[in-house]
Amino acid sequence: MTFYNTDMQYRVTLDTKLNLFIVFDKKNANHFATGITIEQAVQELNKTA
Repeated sequence: MTFYNTDMQYRVTLDTKLNLFIVFDKKNANHFATGITIEQAVQELNKTA
């Protein structure tokens, strides 16, 4: 799934073994963050941007 935020575009996947959402920056796949919720993962991604 691809979501659009006013600040960035990102892609979300769910790791079902770890039960974590992984959010990837759409422009740079090496820039990613994880979280228990999508919102938490996006906040972590924004912190490292």
